[in-house]
Amino acid sequence: IDLAFAVNRDGPAHLASACLDAGIPLFHISTDYIFDGSHKDAYTENDPATPLGVYGQSKYEGEQAVRNTLEQYIVLRTSWVFGSHGHNFVKTLLRLGRELDELRVVNDQKGCPTAAADIAEALLDIATQLEEQNNLAWGTYHFCNTEVTTWYGFAQAIFVEVERLNLFEPPLLIPITTAEYPTPAKRPENSVLDCSKIERAFNITRRPWQAALGEALSEIRHG
Repeated sequence: IDLAFAVNRDGPAHLASACLDAGIPLFHISTDYIFDGSHKDAYTENDPATPLGVYGQSKYEGEQAVRNTLEQYIVLRTSWVFGSHGHNFVKTLLRLGRELDELRVVNDQKGCPTAAADIAEALLDIATQLEEQNNLAWGTYHFCNTEVTTWYGFAQAIFVEVERLNLFEPPLLIPITTAEYPTPAKRPENSVLDCSKIERAFNITRRPWQAALGEALSEIRHG
């Protein structure tokens, strides 16, 4: 717990203080886990934070530290991040898919998978607009790729691409409920984020996660 708050709350607080001293803005990445998932619709930036666990609470307090310190900041909440680098759902499924004949994947949690590369591109786009105009709309925003799915649906798409790229023989996928796959930390049932604010403010066009998935798997294949 202490480590989570040191990284997710205190780290951003120190960064915000350093940015204040230097007179520069801060771009800070946060998470859908600040919400408890009980909302029926997509979460907007104005919905209250109701984190289920330590991770979500520590990330939210990190957001608050940034907001309380700076006037010029972008807090970017995102969800279900994947890519060709680091640890993420896609790379875990590729590893397990090679090792196991069948995989049980949760099918009652929904969200929007988001490519790390697309998050980076969105932030660069905002930074470019910052250079070109000084009246940037600072604040908190949501960004994710389009199309809502479940972890099971995401897994299905991953192995469709695996088969298309002829990487290996995909395993049998079995949909299960959250109750059938207990984890130490509770996860939101609904992680869908409303991204209309960032589209309006910065004219950012989001693409479907399926397109980004194909690119990520190609990079992993050739990496």
